[in-house]
Order: sequence, then structure tokens, then C-alpha cells
Amino acid sequence: LDRGEFSMIKNQWYAILPSKAVKRDRIIGVKRLNMDLAVFRNGEGKVGCVTDQCTHRGAALSIGKVVGNCIQCPFHGLTFSVSGDCTSIPANGRASTENISRYNVRSWPIIEKNEIIYMWYGDAENATGEPPFFYDNMDSSWTYSELEDHWNSHYSRCIENQLDVVHLPFVHHNTIGRGNKTLVNGPRIEFVPSGFITSANNELDQGQTPRPAEECEIKETYLEFLFPNIWMNHINDKIKIMIFFAPVDEENTVLYIRFYDKLTGFRPIDGLVALLGKPANLAIERQDKRVVITQRPKASAYRSNEMLLSGDGPIIKYRSIRDQLKNNVSDKT
Repeated sequence: LDRGEFSMIKNQWYAILPSKAVKRDRIIGVKRLNMDLAVFRNGEGKVGCVTDQCTHRGAALSIGKVVGNCIQCPFHGLTFSVSGDCTSIPANGRASTENISRYNVRSWPIIEKNEIIYMWYGDAENATGEPPFFYDNMDSSWTYSELEDHWNSHYSRCIENQLDVVHLPFVHHNTIGRGNKTLVNGPRIEFVPSGFITSANNELDQGQTPRPAEECEIKETYLEFLFPNIWMNHINDKIKIMIFFAPVDEENTVLYIRFYDKLTGFRPIDGLVALLGKPANLAIERQDKRVVITQRPKASAYRSNEMLLSGDGPIIKYRSIRDQLKNNVSDKT
């Protein structure tokens, strides 16, 4: 049997939620990276992420409320800051001088950029200042629409599906894979900071021998993946599809899929175009989902019993880098 790799890459910024999911003075309970979390936005608009369990009697903080800049337990009113520090215990009275730090809840560093909430998974002192995003390709001139879907699949499988050029003429035979281009040349892979890019060089099979990766090119339409969990399909310089794969647990992932465009440069019209692109994204995504959720084991593994093809090069590279990052080894190849 394959050795499922369920553990996460540590010391990474994981995109876990869109900013719009967490309203001011509101709390949501979510499961991410196999942990139950309470994510809230305080009165100053700052986002906090803490364990969804009060240290006092174990109640879920996510069903509490935001009081000022803190989250308040619904059971006995203990309050906690965005950094997890216990700031008050009503039962002790305002005049209490007790050191209440032992009631602190675990928290995770949060950065909110690109209308995405990123959570640092690892040692807080190692948190870097910049979460992964496609900064060289995106700015405020782009508009987007977004859809959300839950897959009963490990996030590694979901990511690999978006790096898979072999499946296009079969899974997407009537959409993006039209043309029956079953023969896979390469594909070529090139490294970028924190990830890599690749593109499909598929052709009709007329009896020719597939070209090796070094004879292939990165086309105008290409795929880019940045560790640990964001991906973009660069359709052209006016349209891009972006996904962040929020890991829920060992068998579930939430995909947040964005259709970005700046076709006209006039935001109201571009916003309408983005909305019109949403159904197409959904149709293609559902074609993928139907198959990916059937894969076994749920998580992929660098060392497995799967008999991979040369056309699976991007998937092999993803598994290799992920395995090395998990073991704190840099990929120098």
C-alpha cells in the first residue's frame, strides 16, 4: 500500500479563507490543517485565529462573540486577544491581580493580503513577512469572481490535479481538453521563487514519438504553483484563474476558485466578465472533482505504488519538493 503523507509542510503561510468570509465583530468556526479553529475579526478589523476551545472548561469559542478587540467565551465570559492572550476572567472580578496567562489559548499568526487570510503553520518566531501570491502578475487593476467547493480529497491530490496535463483530453474532453490531443510532449518545468511553472504541449497522436521536456516550451497559457497551496492558470495577460486549496483534514479540502480579468480596464465591465466566467470555472471544476475524489489513497506520496508516466513530470516534481520541504531539505535540482 502507498504510504500516505498526511502531515503538513511546516513553517509556511497557508491560504485558509477569503477575507470576505470573516466579517467585522464576527467569529467563524472552521477546520483547517486538521485543527478546529475560531477565526474572528475584532473591532479594529484585525483577524485572529485561535484554537476553538476555551482553556477553562473546553467550550467552543466560535459560538461566543467579539467584545471590543477580543473574542469572548460563550460559557463563562473569558476573553482572549488575537494573539490568544487571556485578557479577563469575569468571575475573578475587575480588581483581581491574579496572573491569568495560564489561561491563554493557542493562536496562529495571521496575515491578510490579496483579500486572502493566510495562517502561519509552524513556529511563530519563524514567520516570514510575505505570504505566497502572484505579485508579478496581479495588482489592484484586476477584478475577480470567486466560488467555493468542498472536495472529499486530500489537498495534495487536489493540487496535483491542477498540474496534470495528461488528463485534459479525457476528463475535459468537451471543455478545455477538446481536440483529442492525447500525446503528451514533455512537459517542460521551470522554477520560480517558492514554486515552478509548466505548460501543456499536447498533440494529436499520429504515430510520432513524444518530444522530451527540453524540446518543449512554456507557452503563453501556462500553470504556476507556489508552495504550500496556491495555483494559477495564466490564460493570457488579461485573464487568469487562481485557486487556493485550504486543507481541512486528511481527507478533505476546500477549493476557493477565482476568475480574474482586466479585459477592458473598466472595473464595472470587468467585474461583469468575471461573474460570467464563474459558471465556466464551476463546470470545469466539477469535471475534475468527479474523478479526483475517487483516488486512493486519499493523500499522494513521493514514494508510492503508483506507476507514473513521463507526462506526470510536474506531479513528480511537486511530490519531490513537498517531501523535501517536509523534511527541511532544499530542492537544488
